[in-house]
This record gives sequence, C-alpha cells and structure tokens, in this order.
Amino acid sequence: MTSSIATPTHSPPPARTRSHRSIPARLLVAPAVILLVLWMVVPLAMAIWFAFQRYNLLIPDEREFVGFANFAYILTDPTLWISIGITMVLVISVLAITIGLGTVLAVLFNQEFPGRGVARVLAISPFFVMPTVSALIWKNMLMHPVNGLFAQITRGLGLGAIDWFADFPLLAIIIIVAWQWLPFSLLILLTAIQSLDTDQMEAARMDGASAMQLFRFVVLPHLNRAIAVVAMIETIFFLTIFAEIFVTTGGGPGLATTNLAYYIYLKALLEFDVGGASAGGLIAVVLANIVAIFLMRSVARNLDS
Repeated sequence: MTSSIATPTHSPPPARTRSHRSIPARLLVAPAVILLVLWMVVPLAMAIWFAFQRYNLLIPDEREFVGFANFAYILTDPTLWISIGITMVLVISVLAITIGLGTVLAVLFNQEFPGRGVARVLAISPFFVMPTVSALIWKNMLMHPVNGLFAQITRGLGLGAIDWFADFPLLAIIIIVAWQWLPFSLLILLTAIQSLDTDQMEAARMDGASAMQLFRFVVLPHLNRAIAVVAMIETIFFLTIFAEIFVTTGGGPGLATTNLAYYIYLKALLEFDVGGASAGGLIAVVLANIVAIFLMRSVARNLDS
C-alpha cells in the first residue's frame, strides 16, 4: 500500500490591478519646462515690445509706437559700432590667452612633479571667484597706481608706477577676464590630455619624436575637440562681460572699454532710453546667435572628424 503526502501548492497571488495609469514622464517635467520657457520668453517678448516704443523713463507718460525708429537710431550711432569693435577685441584677446596659455599649462600639469595636486587646486581656484570680487582685487590690490602690488614692483625696479585703468584700460580688462577664465580652459584641456592613449605617446617616443614633435603631432590634434568646446562656451560668456568693466573703468576713459553689454546698460540706466536699449539688446541677441551658430557648426565638424 502506497501513501503519498500531498503538499499544498501555493498559487501566486493575483497581480494587483492598478487603480490608475502610470503618469507620463512629460507631465512630470512639464512644470520645469514651462517655467524655463517663461523665464526666457517673457523678457525677450518685453524687449521686442519696448524696442518698437519711444519710451524714456524720465517721461514715462509720453510713450508711443515708433516702428523701426529705435533700430535706425541705434544702427547710426557711432558708439554702437565702437562698442562692437571693443567687444570683438576683448573676446578674441581673452580667447587667445586662455586657450594658448591653458594648453601649455595643461601639458605641464599633466607631468609628474612634487606637489602637483596642490598646484592644480591653486591653478583652478580663480574660476570660483565672483567677477565683482575679482575685479575689486585687481583694481585695489594689484593694479592700483599707488598701493598696488604691480606699482610697488615697478617702483622697486625704478620704472615708476603705471595707472593701468587710465593708460591701458582695455588691456587691464583683458588681463582680469583672462585670469578668471584661464582655470576653466585649463580644467577642460587637462581632462582631454589625460584621456590621451599613453601607448601612442610611447610609440612616438620610441620612433625618436622630440617633445615639440609630440606636442605638435600627437597632443595638439587630440585637443582639437576640447579647444573648440572651450572656445564656444567662453565666447558666449565673453560677449556679455559687464561686472569687470562696471567695477573698474566704468566703460572709460571715454569709450575705451565700452563693450556691447555696457553700451546697452548706458542706454537703459544712464540715459533712461528703454526703447533704444531694447533695440540694442535685440541687435546683441542677433549677433550672439550668429556667433553661436558658427561656433556650434565648428564644434560639430570637430566631433564628426
């Protein structure tokens, strides 16, 4: 006689039916997207509206629609073209300094030497200083013609003090902005160098390549993409440099350091011409988009190669 012990079988519990459907991801991100769109669209729409109005803050009641009169006035203003020229000089000069010196420093900091970690931290730290604070440091502690460090050094050498913001104002602004943005270029380029294949470098050394040949034919081609990205990001920020000029030179002497951003500030808050400043702002937006499209295409070509 055989007996079998029946073991109870537990059937899996029925799947719980959801009382509601899963929320689509687009609904979760919709509030942030809507807020971001409003953050961008509302100021731009107001700038477009005021650009077609004759609106002066000194006589706010006498506001009227003037069409393209503000644009015609701004485009025939010689100060606008001077400010555009100064902006181009400022952008190109700072780009040349930050990318050129940043590449050299990236190569040097990629080498082994005592205290390299501390040196890297000190080299990158100026990027975390606020533009206003950076400008005040350079104005009052370094470039001051009486108490500044540079004045003390030149006096000690018997050369006399240099009033940087009176004699070389644009050069002083270039130095300040380059000092602040050089760490950004260094950080990006150093990261790019560290991704370089060491086997390729060793093979080039075994073939008898010198240090200059390694830099020219191996390191520099490898940095092309990183340099293009640095140039694109920095150019976008350099087109709107304001704090350094406002704190140090105030756009002067005369118009020597009046870039496009400071020109719009003069129109809006010193001449109280909201219509003209809005027209100038739209012209600046158009120029910035032209530069951005050109740079993005350049970066895309480097990424595809």
